[in-house]
Amino acid sequence: MGNKEHRYTKKEIINKLDACLNKTLGEIDINNVFEKTKANPKITGIAGDVIEQSVLGYPADNRQAPDLNIDGVETELKTTGIRQSKTEKGKYEAKEPMSITAVSPDSIVDEEFENSNFWHKLDHLLFVYYLYASSITVKAADYANFPIKGYEFYEFSTTDLQILKNDWLLVKNFIKKLQEDFDDYKAQYPRLSSELRKNLLYIDTAPKWPHPPRFRLKRAVITNIVQAHFGERLEQLPIQYNSYADIDSKCHELTERFSGKTVRELIDYFEITGNVINKSISERIIVKMFGGNVTKMRDIELFDKIGLISKSIVLTTEGLRTEDMKLFRMDFGEICNPGIGFEDSSFKDYFLDGQMLCIVFEEPSLNSAFEENKFIGFKRINFSDDFIEKKVEPVWNKIRQLIFNRKLVDVVVRNRETNKLVFNRTGVVQSAPNFPKSKDNIVFVRGSSADSKLKPLCINGIHMYNQYLWLKGSYIATLLSTKDYL
Repeated sequence: MGNKEHRYTKKEIINKLDACLNKTLGEIDINNVFEKTKANPKITGIAGDVIEQSVLGYPADNRQAPDLNIDGVETELKTTGIRQSKTEKGKYEAKEPMSITAVSPDSIVDEEFENSNFWHKLDHLLFVYYLYASSITVKAADYANFPIKGYEFYEFSTTDLQILKNDWLLVKNFIKKLQEDFDDYKAQYPRLSSELRKNLLYIDTAPKWPHPPRFRLKRAVITNIVQAHFGERLEQLPIQYNSYADIDSKCHELTERFSGKTVRELIDYFEITGNVINKSISERIIVKMFGGNVTKMRDIELFDKIGLISKSIVLTTEGLRTEDMKLFRMDFGEICNPGIGFEDSSFKDYFLDGQMLCIVFEEPSLNSAFEENKFIGFKRINFSDDFIEKKVEPVWNKIRQLIFNRKLVDVVVRNRETNKLVFNRTGVVQSAPNFPKSKDNIVFVRGSSADSKLKPLCINGIHMYNQYLWLKGSYIATLLSTKDYL
């Protein structure tokens, strides 16, 4: 697996890449790599080809060995697209997950992690970051306009190494068991991605069979690495968690310790100050329970990397959900781009990669204050492939059909009895675009704004509030009923 061809000193690499900073890929393409995009406008990997051929000066290859030998250390080069964060102003995020290497079912069962192709590709990394400075999908030739924003020599921490090893072993052992339990074990391989996804912290496998899958680092992991490089510092938890099983075990311990306590009792116990009446206090309680001091789970290194989202669930004494669940603000730059399909959308990524750690409370009565609710326990939710395909993708398609076919309209609200227009408190007529609604869909769209007079979004000439994707409360209650408390 050794690499004897592409040898450099670290100083040489630094000098070469320093000279590229803030220059576009087109400006540093001294060997005319972009010339091939004229005949093949959809060619992939053009940014990496430019770094390899025009900056470092070697032809591309597809071996499983790392690309470079830097001062005797085999190092994998990853030319990685970043973009402006859609949710955090002034920050970058990863453009996409990062492909690592082929899963190779026939060989992985005989590998050990330390000597695996997977770890050999990740042991020593050189990231080169280019800014994908476009809100739409562009042709390969247009990558010439994207600037190099940074680079770094990267090695995973001891904690990260253990998580990666655990993830890899889950994949290896799953494949090994299929081979042991089934005569036609290859027919079982399609189960790989869907059945393991809920247990993998840092990686996934894609695409699905029958296409040969590859190991990938999740987009959230790459985003975390990118933001750390550009100065973001997140809090470390006092205890190491190497798997979802570890996190689930901690939740079980917390439930045994605090179940039955009210929100007010938990606030007092953890000495939480500030606005403690707001419902977002539940997220601060989770952070405190895990030994953190920040207010948001995304400010915890581990939770940010694995994309674990906190949600507060309030059930009635009969176990019914009291309200719908807001998920995320929709990115209409992406939705309105015909060049981006559902498979490549952040819309799908939210359901595919993200998981929800639900802290469940029970309200003593319908009119109880939130701080009177009692902590019941934790449940962890992930979304199945079937749910994504049958409940999420149709909503994505419906939204795009309305926009692309010019059938999007603003529907005013009228009183059912008098048919008169309904006004909000500021005198503005209540209205909403005809996006999928909760009466017809489990996943639906609803607008929201702190100022009812302000409609900052304009699509097809229709002004509207920022639009959010929601989950129907009754579905959440049903889903929770199928999940055991951790």
